[in-house]
Amino acid sequence: MPPVELRSLTTEQFLLTLLVRLAAIAVLATMLARFHRFRRILIFERRGWVDRLVFTLSLGMPLMAGVTSRVILKYDAADLTLEGAFLAGLLAGPYTGALVGLLAATPALIANEFIALPFAVGCGFAGGGLREVCPKEAIWQFTPFVFIDLRKHLWKMLRNFEPNWQLVLLLATVALELVRQALGARFGVERLFYLGSPSPWMTLVVVLVTVVAVATPIKIWNSARIEHRLQEQAQLLLAARIETLKSQINPHFLFNTLTSISSLIRSQPDTARTLILKLSALLRRLLRSHQHFVTLREELESIDEYLDIEVIRFGPKLRVRKEISPDTLDVVVPSMILQPLVENSIKHGFARKVGPGVITLRSHRENGRAIIEVEDDGMGFMLDRLDQPMSSGIGLANVRERLTVIYGDQYQLKLTSEPGRGTSARIEVPELTAVQQITA
Repeated sequence: MPPVELRSLTTEQFLLTLLVRLAAIAVLATMLARFHRFRRILIFERRGWVDRLVFTLSLGMPLMAGVTSRVILKYDAADLTLEGAFLAGLLAGPYTGALVGLLAATPALIANEFIALPFAVGCGFAGGGLREVCPKEAIWQFTPFVFIDLRKHLWKMLRNFEPNWQLVLLLATVALELVRQALGARFGVERLFYLGSPSPWMTLVVVLVTVVAVATPIKIWNSARIEHRLQEQAQLLLAARIETLKSQINPHFLFNTLTSISSLIRSQPDTARTLILKLSALLRRLLRSHQHFVTLREELESIDEYLDIEVIRFGPKLRVRKEISPDTLDVVVPSMILQPLVENSIKHGFARKVGPGVITLRSHRENGRAIIEVEDDGMGFMLDRLDQPMSSGIGLANVRERLTVIYGDQYQLKLTSEPGRGTSARIEVPELTAVQQITA
C-alpha cells in the first residue's frame, strides 16, 4: 500500500476541524446524558457487568461510527478515539476503557492503520490506571477551564507537597496527544491517524483542544450528576414535609377520639369499650401503612373504620351515604386526606344539630381530574365565617397544605356552606391511576 500523506489544510480549515471536533464530543456527551440508564451509570460508582456493557456500547458505538466516517468520508473531525477511550477508562475503569478503545479503533484497523488499535487500547488503560489512583471526585472536578486556574493548582501542589490531581489529569491528556503526534510522525498517517499541524503553534492548539475535548464531557456529565442529586434531595425534602404534615393528623385525630371515649366511659361503658377496640384496629392499620399515596378504595376503607367509631358515638343520629363512581376507586389520592374533612363535618355540622344527620361521600372523574366531595346536612356556616375552618385548627389547614405541597397549583379545595342546610368540601386533583410511593 503506498504511503498516505497528510492532506494539506489551510490554517482556517485546520482550526475549523478542531472546533467541529469539540462540538462533536459535546453533542455526544449531551445526548448520552439524556438517557436515564446512562445517567444512572454515571451516578453510581458500583457498576455491574450489565452497566459496564451498556456504558461501553453507548460510548463505543458512536466513536466507531465517527472513525468509520473519517476513514470512508475523510471527515477528520469525527475521529475521537483518544478522547473517548481515555474518558471511558477514567470514568468506568481500565477494562471498559480498553473495550471502548477496541471498538473505536476497529474501523481504523480494517483500513490497515495497525498502530491505531494498540494506541486506543492503551489510552483506555491509561485512563483506567488513573482512575485507580485518583480520588473519584477529583476526576469529576476536571473542567475545560483548568488552564485558568493553572497557577493556583501549581502553587497548591508546591505548598502542600502532594500531587494535584487536576494537574495530573491535565498532564496525562497532554502526554497522550504528544505520544499520538510522535507515533504518527514516526510511522505515518497510514498507520496511525493524527492531526498533523502546519506549525508548532498549531500543535499546541491541537494539544489544548484534546484537553478540552476530554474535560467537556466530564463537565457535562458532572452537571447531570449534580442535577440528579438536587432532584433527589428535593424529593426527599418533599417526602419529609409530607410525612410531617401526615404525622400532625394522627395525633389530632387520636386526641379527638380519646376525648369522645372518655365522655362515654361512665355513662356507656360497653360503648366505650367497643370504641377502644375500633380505635385500636384503626391505629394498627395506620401504623402498618407507610404509603403517602393510596387508591381511593383504600382511603375509603380507612374512612369506614373511622366512621364506625363515630356511628357508635352518635348512634342512629348519624347516617353515612356513599355515591362513589366505580371508575374512581383506583384513582390515587394522598393517604388520610378525607378523614379531616369527615371529622370536620361531624364536629361542626352535627355537634350542635338536633336530630339526625347525613354525611355523603361522592366521587367522579371529569376532564382528566378526580373530584371527591364530603357533604353534610348539618348546621353550616355563615358566609363571613366560611374561611374560618380553613385557617384555624389542624384538620382542614393540614389538608390544604398537604395538597399544596403535593400538587402545587394543580388542585382545588373548595368549601361551600349554607346556614341550617349543611356544608360541602370538594377536592379536585389530577387523575392518577398508578400508586406512587414517596418514602422519606
